[in-house]
Amino acid sequence: MEATKTLHIARRLTQAGFLLLIFLMPVFDILRYDTATKELFIFGQVWSFGLKSGFYSDPSIYGAAHIAVHFFLKAILPWVIVLSIFPLLGVLLGRFFCGWLCPEGALFELADFLTLKTLGRRSLYKKKPNDPDIKPGSRLLYGVLALLFLLIVPPLTGIALTGYFIAPNTIWHQITTWNFTFGVKAGIIGVSIYMFVTSILVRHTFCKYVCAAGLMQMLFGWVSPVSLRIKFDRENLSRCTDCKGCEKVCFMDVKPRCPKKDINCVNCGECITACRRELGDKNLFSYGFGSNTAEDKKPMVLEKPVVE
Repeated sequence: MEATKTLHIARRLTQAGFLLLIFLMPVFDILRYDTATKELFIFGQVWSFGLKSGFYSDPSIYGAAHIAVHFFLKAILPWVIVLSIFPLLGVLLGRFFCGWLCPEGALFELADFLTLKTLGRRSLYKKKPNDPDIKPGSRLLYGVLALLFLLIVPPLTGIALTGYFIAPNTIWHQITTWNFTFGVKAGIIGVSIYMFVTSILVRHTFCKYVCAAGLMQMLFGWVSPVSLRIKFDRENLSRCTDCKGCEKVCFMDVKPRCPKKDINCVNCGECITACRRELGDKNLFSYGFGSNTAEDKKPMVLEKPVVE
């Protein structure tokens, strides 16, 4: 049982750790832009272009080239590197970031869990065929937790993300004195509304059709012949009991046993955990690199499960 849960627990820890990092980066000046001082902080240091007045004292071609090179190294190149992160992740790891690190994705899954425990389904709107079976529990307790999630998470996220543009100590002072400037109020309220809409109403639909980072990983992972993916062992298909556990744990509505690679798969590995729970060490899912093989393209025909 411990081996079955290891992957699931590891993913929850990475999600929680990255979410904590996102909340703490502005606090420790790891990354934030101060709109008051017009300064960009990176790892505690002010990042400037360094184009001081002395740079303009030489009107020659050499002087102009010096300015151009300096501007490229300090302004353009860093942004190129930042913008290339998600395409590169897609080429190598597919949508691994979405399944293991994305802070929004973690909150979406938490909202799914609370809705499932409260209403018996993941969605607020209707029950889906792949909604997991749940053990009876206290709907009142989970209803209270869901209400607390609704009241606490959006404004808390608003406070944290506003700290990327306004000094966190300024925000904290305004919260403790309950005397807010327009910028702080606009930041907290705006992000709170955004989080309410995405985490409560939209959730993983946002991941599929809106999120730019997710879409870049999706597209580059799709065309990459070497990207990480979850593979289904079709050579031992007879072991499959057709329990549909792999489908029920998939919050992205992917059918993991389908031979065609689904671009919505976020490589979370929950299907691996579900299959281990059913078949133990003989589970049929695993992580692997590379494009579809000829074996993957064979039509899937479930045989009578092997009873051992």
